[in-house]
Amino acid sequence: METERTHLFLKPNPKKVLLRSFEPATENQLINIITRIISLSEDEVIKEFEKINKEFNSRHRNINEFFLKRFDQVSKYVDSGLKLSKTGRMLIGASFSMEYSIESSALFNPSIVWHPDQSNLPEESKRFILSLRATGEGHISSIVFRVGVLDAKNNVIVEEPGSFVTSPEVVANPNYDKQSFQKKIIESDLACDFTNHVLAHLGDTFTLNELEQQLDSTLTQSQFRNEKNKLIADGIHSLSRSEYEIFYNGDQPLSERIIFPRSSAESNGIEDARFVQFQDEDGSEQYYATYTAYNGMRIQSQLLETKDFLHFKINKLSGSEAKNKGMALFPRKINGMYVMLSRQDNENNFIMFSDNLHFWNTKKFLSKPAFNWEMVQSGNCGSPIETDKGWLVLTHGVGPVRKYCIGAILLDINDPTKVIGRLKEPLLSADENEREGYVPNVVYTCGSKIHGNELIIPYAMSDYASSFAKVNLKDLLNELTSN
Repeated sequence: METERTHLFLKPNPKKVLLRSFEPATENQLINIITRIISLSEDEVIKEFEKINKEFNSRHRNINEFFLKRFDQVSKYVDSGLKLSKTGRMLIGASFSMEYSIESSALFNPSIVWHPDQSNLPEESKRFILSLRATGEGHISSIVFRVGVLDAKNNVIVEEPGSFVTSPEVVANPNYDKQSFQKKIIESDLACDFTNHVLAHLGDTFTLNELEQQLDSTLTQSQFRNEKNKLIADGIHSLSRSEYEIFYNGDQPLSERIIFPRSSAESNGIEDARFVQFQDEDGSEQYYATYTAYNGMRIQSQLLETKDFLHFKINKLSGSEAKNKGMALFPRKINGMYVMLSRQDNENNFIMFSDNLHFWNTKKFLSKPAFNWEMVQSGNCGSPIETDKGWLVLTHGVGPVRKYCIGAILLDINDPTKVIGRLKEPLLSADENEREGYVPNVVYTCGSKIHGNELIIPYAMSDYASSFAKVNLKDLLNELTSN
């Protein structure tokens, strides 16, 4: 059995820059910046903004709208009696803005799903969406996208990405389900008389504003006015803000959309999204992605969902077993239950079942390292793929000198707790052209797809760039079932 490399490389591009908020170190510095700007004459304001416009306008869509939005966010520090021109407001906004090169360090750990739009394609061709982990300054990771096509012969064609990067609109006041939110409070060890009182005064569904108003109101009551409850309220604030919704404009090319860290839980990165096209029991479909949120100290498992790659919902995964990295959702329920692969102990593969997509409280051992190339640890490399022989699962194995390889196991189609096949040798390991990078000697994927008679594997090379490999599906399944 031979794995064929395509030698198509997706490399990080430092020219892909996102316009972000710049936050001064102190409030005093913020006020000083505004004071300097409002002391300028209107001619000086116009002259300075013309320089900014000339240098940065061609690098972003709707840059002036962003500057005005940034002005609104700091406007409470501007004397309300001051009549500022639009140019003056934009100059202030620009002074609290910055560019961030989203993939200056790496473009890696890809995942692949079929595009919801399969129109206008040659026969036997299929359009795909590739998600990638982009990493820039400070090792902050985000999710970016590419669009491509697999033709009838499985040639991989990736469209040239757009030159801009644009943030989505964020839903400022999302709705919460009380029953689900209460479970998450319990899982987060925040349940107490204070939280019970807050929830008792909220409806079965409530908004973020209603939650925050009730928290503030309850803290003013004498029986709840103490430092412990303030800390609990902060924890509920953090929990609520880890769940949000974002929208993109349909005119934006998919390759210009970015899911950049927003909540405190993911402030240092959105890592290794494993996308899957999920079919529900009623035949409806949507896309899910499990990913790791990182705040610089702790990790948290999150779930992203979308139907169209325009509207995304982000939620925290809860439960005693919703921990560690590398969760991967099966593409459909099995025996009426959601099923997830996981790796809670940094060493072995586990499988979990739940009747609630957002809560995972039990796990079952699935497999452990068995061969020399995976003797340090093993894990999954994305969501299982259904075949007529069983559930095909790509795995990663870590061996001596922390070398990462990609392997595969086969699970029983009706009882995926049973491993019915396993590769003795890796499908893919770093060759001499792939072993140098941010993390040497690593090949890794977060999801693959079957097209025609081949398994298509997008994969990362040493946490720096990405490529594609192909393997004959029949040969792979025969090898798995013979072991």
